[in-house]
Amino acid sequence: EYDNLLESIKEVKDNFHGTISIGIIPSLAPFLLPLILKQLVKNYPNINFSISELTTDKVLSQLKIRELDIGVVSLPIVDDSTIQKSLFKEEFFVYDARKNKPAKAKKFYRIEDIDISRLWLLEESHCISNQIGRICNLKKKYGHNDKLVFKSGSILSLLEVVNINEGLTILPKLATQQHNLISPDRIYPIQSPVPVRDIGLITTKSFSKKKLAKIIEDEIITAVDPILKSKKKYNIIDPF
Repeated sequence: EYDNLLESIKEVKDNFHGTISIGIIPSLAPFLLPLILKQLVKNYPNINFSISELTTDKVLSQLKIRELDIGVVSLPIVDDSTIQKSLFKEEFFVYDARKNKPAKAKKFYRIEDIDISRLWLLEESHCISNQIGRICNLKKKYGHNDKLVFKSGSILSLLEVVNINEGLTILPKLATQQHNLISPDRIYPIQSPVPVRDIGLITTKSFSKKKLAKIIEDEIITAVDPILKSKKKYNIIDPF
């Protein structure tokens, strides 16, 4: 309560300084951070931004012991002790690195067109793997299958493996902007209703740096809006 009081005083004075700790899920961090960090550091030179790549479970646990101030994760999170704010909806795409693609993959993929035997995923502790499993209905079709899991927490590493092995994976839209690793002709939209994930900002109910949170929220929305604008019908995929 004493720490919260000090933070409240700073906010009343608009005296932004100190450190704000942010946890971001690994399937988002390498694609979102380059869009926002330069502007944040430039606009708020008296604030130290401490940013960690963490799975959703670790974000939650560190928020509760005050090692983090804010989490940027895939929503919804079932936890009554948190406040959650949706920031943007991010569409999923099929990334197909095979040289010999089926003719029906020319424009878009239906879920049933995805060759599960060539599909590579991140390890199961990552919420994006749960979401892809739901999109493709993997458990119902195949149960547990170790051949579908790549033991890494990094989408960038996953892309390297998919390229080498001429496989497939499913990527969120911001990841498809990595043109050094991805050729645009390997990216395919998924038939409507398009699967999306809901990315949001999460804090504990006792969190007091509300103006700082609003700053981060606005910077993220401003940065991603030109990339993610879409009028398609979508289907939000829960992370758990």
